[in-house]
Amino acid sequence: MKTIEEINQRIKDGDAVVVTAAEMTQIVKENGADKAADEIDVVTTGTFGAMCSSGAFLNFGHTDPPIKMTKTYLNGVEAYSGIAAVDSYIGATQPSRIPEIGIDYGGAHVIEDLIRGKDIELIASSYGTDCYPLTDLKTHVNIENLNEAIMVNPRNCYQNYAAAINTTDEIIYTYMGTLLPNMGNVSFSSAGVLSPLLNDPYFQTIGMGTKIFMCGAEGYVIGEGTQHNTEVQRKNGVPVNGAGTLMLKGDMKQMDPKYVRGATMPKYGSTLYVGLGIPIPIINSDIAQKTAISDEDIVCQIMDYGTPKRSKPVVMESNYKQLRSGSVEINGVEIETSPLSSYKKALEIALELKSWINKGDFLLSNPVKLLKSEGCSPRPLEIRRQTVLVNEIKSKPLITANPNDDIRDVAKKMVQNSINHLPVVDADQKLLGIVTSWDIANAVAKGKTMLKDVMTKKVVIAREDEPVDVIARRIDKHEISGLPIISKNNRVMGMITAEDISRLMCARNLKDGV
Repeated sequence: MKTIEEINQRIKDGDAVVVTAAEMTQIVKENGADKAADEIDVVTTGTFGAMCSSGAFLNFGHTDPPIKMTKTYLNGVEAYSGIAAVDSYIGATQPSRIPEIGIDYGGAHVIEDLIRGKDIELIASSYGTDCYPLTDLKTHVNIENLNEAIMVNPRNCYQNYAAAINTTDEIIYTYMGTLLPNMGNVSFSSAGVLSPLLNDPYFQTIGMGTKIFMCGAEGYVIGEGTQHNTEVQRKNGVPVNGAGTLMLKGDMKQMDPKYVRGATMPKYGSTLYVGLGIPIPIINSDIAQKTAISDEDIVCQIMDYGTPKRSKPVVMESNYKQLRSGSVEINGVEIETSPLSSYKKALEIALELKSWINKGDFLLSNPVKLLKSEGCSPRPLEIRRQTVLVNEIKSKPLITANPNDDIRDVAKKMVQNSINHLPVVDADQKLLGIVTSWDIANAVAKGKTMLKDVMTKKVVIAREDEPVDVIARRIDKHEISGLPIISKNNRVMGMITAEDISRLMCARNLKDGV
């Protein structure tokens, strides 16, 4: 057994032996955990990835005359101002209010720009009071003239994270990046062997008050992050999915911009790339063994992000050695893998932290209270208003067409039934395509006579068990007005249209008194 005080004395004396987590894996493999625990004092870790649950508290100082800010915008991005007069909290994922910019610039970019020393436009408004008479303000601020700029991140440094794949036949845009159709790529986000919480999987050395590397400066663990989960499946002693998280704080005035980046996930929004490193004190052989875990030992589930539900299907299990190789094999097909996080940057952070400790510039801290290692399981949000599924909507009797039908007959059928969409099916009611009234008009104008020559063969569909809210989003995304409803055995059961959804929403709002 070693104590943190003993390790700190060795750091002060210049006698501490410090290695990165990647180096520790080989050391324990060659020498065993007992000998490694005797020889090694500190293992450094690192990660550099997208951490959406991040933000900063800013204090602007009082103006003359004073203002009690109620609406605050930094470079067009709103910061929450419901905390006293001149304090605000800007969240990383808050988008710009400027329509031309939208999600391409957000709170994360403001935070990076501040750390880089750039001037930021500040616009604030107030309802005015006797003691805070000023109602409007427009000026510029930067990191130097802010009284405080404290990064406080509610949920960072996920212990592990699922990799993402898309089994649908269309591109989807997610916080895991762009996912190609038909399992065209796998996206993952972890530093694997270097990842901080995978090197102390039961939080035996990390807790409230643990000093860390945070964006190139000293930071601290405040406690468990939001959605901290200890009741998870484990393999080789580590979680196969999200699990533990950290709540962190650090002084932005001391941070280095090369360890923080504002980014935008296409068609999703902004996020903040945060560079973090945690020193793991090797106080016994058990900790030495845990820091020796390899990329091959860390199992990661590949989940289908094409399923728009909280619980996503697991397509397969992999590990970070396979994922970092550039491809995985699924159903006999090699699928390209790519990281959202930077292993190169994570290693740079682990090495930088190692250098700080070796030079005596960074001492370890005893946590006031260790992170919870059991009894934490996040609860889902209950939607009290019942979710309506597609099969619960009353739809009109099913009317279909055959691909060999004459265009004029199809036109008559649509007029007689007052419909604008017609699924095209085979003898078994399996979907072959869809035709709209516009398609018919276009076909007549061009002199075409057979339905199969004008129908759309690649059809966006709705499943019977899908929520109507999801279908509404799909209709808006594809700029269409209706979708065929498909059963579990892939037969056409009806149509759901934008008009059907509008009627449902009106009825729901009336019921809720909106």
